[in-house]
This record gives sequence, structure tokens and C-alpha cells, in this order.
Amino acid sequence: MSRADMIGLRGRAPECAALDAMLAAVRSGQSRTLVVRGEAGVGKTALLEYLVDSASDLRVLRAGGVESEMELAFAGVHMLCAPLLDRLERLPAPQREALEVVFGLSGGQAPDRLLVGLAVLGLLADAAEERPVICVVDDAHWLDQASAQVVALVARRLLAESVAVVFAAREPGAELRALPELVVAGLRDADARALLTSAVPFPLDKRVRDRIVAETRGNPLALLELPRGMTAAQLAGGFGLIGGESLSGRIEEGFRVRLGGLSSEVQLFLLVAAAEPIGDPLVVWGAAERLGIDGTAAAAETDGLLEIGARVTFRHPLVRSAIYQAAPAKDRRGVHLALAEVTDQEVDPDRRVWHLAAAAPGPDEDVASELERSAGRAQARGGLAAAAAFLRLSLELTRDPARQADRALAAAQVSLQAGSFDAALQLLETAETGKLDEIRRARVDLLRGQIAFASGIGADAPALLLKAAKRLAPLDLDLARETLLDAWGAAIVAERVGGDDLLEICRAARALPPPTEPPRAVDALLDAMAVLITDGRAAAAPAALRAASAFTSEDIPLEAGIRWGWVASAAHSTLWDFDGLRAINEFQVQRARDVGALEKLPLYLIALGVVDVCDGDFAAAAAVIAEAEAVTAATGSSIPPFADLLLVCLRGKESEAFTMIEATRPDSESVNGFAATQAYWAAAIFYNGLGRYEEALAEARKACADPSDRLFSMWALPELIEAAARAGQVEVARDGLERLTKTTRPAGTDLGLGIEARSSALLSDEQAAEGLYREAVQRLGRTRQRPDLARAHLLYGEWLRRQGRRIDARFQLRTASEMFAVIGMQAFGERARRELIATGETVRKRTAATRDDLTAQERQVAQLASKGLSNADIGARLFISARTVKYHLRKVFGKLDIASRHELGRVLPADTL
Repeated sequence: MSRADMIGLRGRAPECAALDAMLAAVRSGQSRTLVVRGEAGVGKTALLEYLVDSASDLRVLRAGGVESEMELAFAGVHMLCAPLLDRLERLPAPQREALEVVFGLSGGQAPDRLLVGLAVLGLLADAAEERPVICVVDDAHWLDQASAQVVALVARRLLAESVAVVFAAREPGAELRALPELVVAGLRDADARALLTSAVPFPLDKRVRDRIVAETRGNPLALLELPRGMTAAQLAGGFGLIGGESLSGRIEEGFRVRLGGLSSEVQLFLLVAAAEPIGDPLVVWGAAERLGIDGTAAAAETDGLLEIGARVTFRHPLVRSAIYQAAPAKDRRGVHLALAEVTDQEVDPDRRVWHLAAAAPGPDEDVASELERSAGRAQARGGLAAAAAFLRLSLELTRDPARQADRALAAAQVSLQAGSFDAALQLLETAETGKLDEIRRARVDLLRGQIAFASGIGADAPALLLKAAKRLAPLDLDLARETLLDAWGAAIVAERVGGDDLLEICRAARALPPPTEPPRAVDALLDAMAVLITDGRAAAAPAALRAASAFTSEDIPLEAGIRWGWVASAAHSTLWDFDGLRAINEFQVQRARDVGALEKLPLYLIALGVVDVCDGDFAAAAAVIAEAEAVTAATGSSIPPFADLLLVCLRGKESEAFTMIEATRPDSESVNGFAATQAYWAAAIFYNGLGRYEEALAEARKACADPSDRLFSMWALPELIEAAARAGQVEVARDGLERLTKTTRPAGTDLGLGIEARSSALLSDEQAAEGLYREAVQRLGRTRQRPDLARAHLLYGEWLRRQGRRIDARFQLRTASEMFAVIGMQAFGERARRELIATGETVRKRTAATRDDLTAQERQVAQLASKGLSNADIGARLFISARTVKYHLRKVFGKLDIASRHELGRVLPADTL
């Protein structure tokens, strides 16, 4: 007989063995995550209790969701982490401060949930240094949204902390779906028959027994509880089995039948316990006393449905549901009022007002106003879902039409911030059912545009935001300007062919009255970017660069800097000012790290990664790409792999590049948005590196589909010119050069003019070409963009060889070859090697270093460690614990045969450092 059978878990030997194996792994220093999934009553909670009983030598932390409409922000995190708060001081300051705000220990801005997740991971890892930790989260499908996101984030980042996180859920939410699962099905027929027989005190007709087993699908709770709701006559003849309810409905009905056999006072006491969301015995006793109930006597007569110890717990969550749903509305309101009266307004104002709302028989402005205040407190803690829930309740209790509209709009705004886009749209529809004045109608339009942009329906967002801005212009000029800048950003991201949204947005911006004095940074940026599109780079360049540079200043408000810094960086990139592009993204990355604005961080990291790739610093690029991937993986979000694709294509490793190009290629060639432009540009670079010019030209044509070159398509023009010139399509190349010069000359940067000179040389006669190649080398030599400089040497050397000047050609080609090798540009390096051979020089083929077989995460950790970051800093960057960093470094040292992090710079390959 298995241990599971010995302790009463009939038929659960495989599940218990899986839990035992997980405990063994945790005891050996590993981490584990598991979602125990199954229908109501199948035995998930019993398996969790088995786990807890088997972990007596480990530290067990528990939390659980409660079936309630209440979304008290981070309630689950509170339950899980409350025993560890004495360790807060050991966390890095940003993490500690985030948890202090969440726990109400200090004031401050609402913390980023990713920072909260990293803080919780840090607490668990710290506790596990003393002894392994098991986190048990029952009814995870009922966790508040903030806690579900944080705990799931922690679960995804565990590796070597001696921590296990085990969830039990009927149907896991989106946060848990990618985690390992243990699916708990019904018992096998033999075990189900034995369990049913043990629950029925008289012999059952075999046909009746088999029907019960079949209809319950072996669900243990159903097998135990259904007979308790039927008479012997009903069971003997099988008449009690007639009915079409679902399994959970029939289980609940069985509980309701048992409930009907109890006295009215006991039923009311059970309703008090069912309506109290956190199982606080003192609150339950106090409310019972308010209602004139003898709680002690009532608790003794609950027929085993309820148990009161340190917490109030029901036999099963379906008991709570059955009790609450069966109660008359009048009784529910009375119970909630009693619970509100015994809930301390100073200690727990949010639960108190929630009970008051449930007790209200109709609209109640006092309660509605108090709910608004609770929403504000929830939002300050970062509980956006909770804030939205409070505001929705406030809306239901509001009679005044104007206040209804304001509260619906406020709830929609918070729902948008929480990522609940459908709920936000429904609230906007609610707002629109009332009579809206012009300012409220403008707010509706604004929110619709913001929802469209945030939810990825990018094609609709620019027009919606433009509509909102036009409504706002006579009402709130500052907000109208901000909305137009949002619309500008949405328009460059939207993947629409032939659309005039961007031009229309810029014309609307130029038609606005002047901004209030003194103008804000956002006003200067909007005006400059509008001129850039309507009048071109030459007219806009000085003002655009000045406006953009303001976003590298500490004077700019934090929220404004993070919100629009990426738009400001567009001014630098479209004017070939990569120094400015680097400055703005480094500044915003550091700001986002410092304040824990981690949701916005990947956007700036990816932009910084593109700059690093263009500078030829592939190791720095890989590090920031890894950090961006760690953050997005932690949240389950996604961002197009702009920097990663560019890095792969410049490295030129064929199998790797081909795979990624195909994976990122747009579904339709008619798509010409920012993501598509980036993908085509990177592919054109790759094919030019291979010397496959016809294919490079095809990709470059698609990247340069916008003939006005208003924005980023101009980056692909040098690829178009080189590919067309080499493919013999001179007129295509000349047209590309004409377009290129219009983009490079307004700002006159060495990068832009150097690339222009290099491109012009490809189309020039012998006398002019050499001077242009020399100018390109000279100008690009003054920049940080080593790949472009190396390519100038390559093109110069190729031209010299074709002129029959082999000695001169060798110098340029050797320089290019050595630069490509140091940078790690394999395809271009092979092209330079072939050209050198053509000059008569003997050249050994370079091979990539193969001595390291590091995994992707090991490589990321090694890169950051080689730059001097501590384990804690690396953990913060990659969203893992310091202990996991230490684990990875041990493996890195073993694979590279070194003893310390100080040797990493010496042994890592050049394209990894």
C-alpha cells in the first residue's frame, strides 16, 4: 500500500509521488514550480495538505484566493510574505521601498509590479538560505490580479534558490498557463467505487453505484457529498440521480440541501462566515454578535461545513458559494452591514467600505465617495485592478448622471492601466449612455485611442487620438498637445500602407494656438516633430535636436520623460545623430532602473541595443537585449526583436540569421510600419554581407517603401544603394542616393555625411570616387559606428582592386578584415577575405571560437559579470535572484576552466564580450 493510501488519499499515489520528487529537488538546492490543476472537488486541496505535511522540515508559506468580487490589491502577496517582513532590510533599496509601499509601511509612488515581484523573489531566496521554502497558493484562480501577476512572475524566475511555489487552480489564469502542471483527474473506477462505498452506510445497487461513479467522473468530493444530500430510498432506487445540473452545480446543490436541514440561526452564522473574505475569526464573531447570534453554539452545529481555528475555513470553496448564493438578498445586505460595523475603519477602511457597498439597497453617494477614496489608496499601492473594482462599485451606487460619467471614465482609465482593455471599453460605453458634455466626450475619445494603442490595435489608434485632440483643443490645450504627441508616436508604430495619419496629425499640431508660457518640453518636442513631417528635415533639424536633448535633462518630469522619451529619440535617429540617440536612451534606461519603472524599460533597452549594435559593441548589445528579454519574459509580454534581429544579421552567421529573418518577416509585404521596416533593413544588411546583392536589393526596396523618407526607412537607403550598384541597377542606386542626401545634410553629422560619401563613391567616376572613399573613412573614423567604418574600408578596398591597385587594396581590405573579426561580423569578414585572396594575398579562414558551450542565460550572466556588476545587480537586470546568478557563474567557471569572474574578459570570445 502506498503512503498516499495509508493516509487516506485513495488512488493518488502518482500525484503524491510527483510532490515527493519536487520536495526532494528543493531539499537538494533546486527550485520548482507546479500548478496543480483540476475541477472543483477533485482533491487539489487535499494534495496541498499532503505536501505541507510532508514538508515539516521546510519553511512553509501559505496564501489563497477567496471567491469574492473584491480585488484588494496584493492581498495574496500580503498573506505569503507577511512572515518574512523582518527580512525587508536585506533587500536592495528599490525593492525594499516597493514592498514597503505595497504593505502600507511607507508612502510613495505606486511601485512597478515587476519591482514588487523581484522584491518577493529576493525575500524568498533570502529565507531559503536558512532552510528550503515551500509556497503553497490554494484557489489561485481567485487570487487578486496584482498578487497573481507577482507570484507567477516569481515562479517563472526561480532556478537555484531551494524554493518551490505550488499553485492549486481549477482553470489557471493567463499568468499561470506557461508553468509546469500536475493535472488531477477523477479517481479510477475501482478507487471511486471503494470511496463511494465507504461514504454510504448501506449496500448500493451496483447499477446505481456505477452510474454515480460515471456521472461524477470519479470526483472525490462529489462521491463523498452527493450521498449525504439524498435519502436511502433515493439512493437505493437511483431516483436522486435525476437532473441535468453540472457536476459543480450538483455538488453545490448537495451542500444547499444539507444547509436546509440547519436552524435559521446556524444558516445566518454560516452566511456571516461566507461573506467575510479573509477568514478572520474575530470579525466573524463580532458580526455574529451584532446580529444577535450565539456564535459558539452556532459554530458547533454546522454539520462539518465550517471549521474555526486560526482562520475560518469551509469544508470546500463550493460550500462558501452555495451558502452565499442560497441566502436571500435581504439577509446578505444585513450580514455585510454587520461586517462593516465590526471592521476597523482605521486599520482596514477598504474592506469596510466594500461591505458597506454590498449592504447598500440602492444608490448611496456617501458610500460611493468612500469607494473612490479606496480606489485612490489601491492605486497608490499599485493595485490597479483593485482600484478599477472599487470604481466600478462606486459607479453602481451613483445616481447623479454627471458623477456617473466621471466615475465610469475614471474606472475606464484605471482598467486601461491595468491592461483590462475589454473592461475599459465597456466602461466607456457606460459613460456614453449618459449625457456627456464636450470635455467628457473628449475624454471618451482620448481613452478609446489610448486603449487601441495599448492593446495593439495600432492602425486605429492614430485616428482616434487625433479625434480626441481636436475635441480637447478648445477645452484643454496642454492635454490636447500631449494627446497629439501620443498620436504621433502611435502613427509611426502603426503598420498602415498609404495612410496619411502622421501628416494629418502634424498639420493639426501646427494649427493649434501657441502653448502656454513657458512652453514645456513636450510642447517643444511636438512642434519640432510636426515641422519635421510637414516641412522636412532641413526646416526642423535645429529645433528637433534641441527639443529632443531636453529629454536627457533631470529637469524634465519623470513621467513625461519615460512616456515621451522614445518619441524624442526619433528626432535623433531620423537625423543620423546616433550620439544623441545613445544619450537619450542611456538616460531613460537609468531613470527607469532607478525608480523601478520596469514596464517601460524594455522599450528603451531595445533602442539602446540597436545603438550598441550599430556601434559594433555586440557584447553591450547582447547584455541590454538580455535584460529586455528578462523583463518581458517575467511579465509574459512581448516586444518585436529589433535589436536582436539586427545583431544576428550583422554577425552574419547564416543559419542563425536565416532562421530569425524568416521568424520576424511580416505576414504581408504590403506592411510598412516600423517593425516591418526594421526587419527588411536588417535582412538587407545580411544579404549585402553575403554578397547576395539581388536579394539585398529586394529587401531594401521593401524597407524604403516610403518615398518621402520621413522617418526610419532612410536607414535602409545605404543598403539599397550598395545592393543596386553591385547588381548593375544604377538608376535605382542614383535615386536612392538622391533620397539619402536629403536625410544626411540637414544635421550634418559625421555619421550621416560619412555614409553619404561612401554611398556616393559607389556611383562616381574614378577621379571622384577615391576622394569620396577617403572622406567616408575620415568622417566615419570620428564616430563610434565601427561597422560602418569597416564597411567603408571594405568598399574602398574592393574599388581599389577593381582599379588594378592591388597593394593599396590589400591595406584597406586587411583593415576591414581585422575590424570585422574584432567586431564579430562573420559574413562581411568572409567577403573581405575573398577580396584579399583576389589581390593575391594568402589569407587563413577565420573560425569562430568553439571552446565555450554556455547556455543563453549563462552567457548573459557572464557578460554582465565581466563588466563588474555584482550578483545582486545582475539579478536585478535579469530578473533572477542573486543565488541563481551565483549558480550560473559556478557553471560558467567550470565550462571555461577559470576560477573567478576577473578572468572572464580574458576567456570569453570577442563577439560575446
